[in-house]
Amino acid sequence: MSITDLVAQRSTCTRRYVGAIMVRDKRIITTGYNGAPSGISHCLDVGCLREQQGIPSGERHELCRGLHAEQNAIIQAALHGSSIAGSTLYCTNLPCSICTKMLINVKISEVYYREGYADSLAAALLAESGIPLIRLG
Repeated sequence: MSITDLVAQRSTCTRRYVGAIMVRDKRIITTGYNGAPSGISHCLDVGCLREQQGIPSGERHELCRGLHAEQNAIIQAALHGSSIAGSTLYCTNLPCSICTKMLINVKISEVYYREGYADSLAAALLAESGIPLIRLG
């Protein structure tokens, strides 16, 4: 998790710093942090759209300039041709329900996280899919 914390420091989100790493056979396959897509202005530079519109955490995920750390980790794996099937996700936060659906489809084997997130559907989806969800102290 300490490596995940280090990755989170690259975040360009003004609300929370989230880092994600995917590991298989004790090897880091991919990393991701939350922030705007390549070539798009970062919230650190132009302000937070969600703050400006008063959108609470865990709601209306589509109204954000940034991608979630888990999404960026999945995208980086695809971009570089690395399979993440069967890997373990370590994330500073519980994935949201959108990221959870992606993680289920890429066949993540288990999810470790430290902090909760205001999205109860995510844990329910992981439970239904049989993917272990483990909260670390």
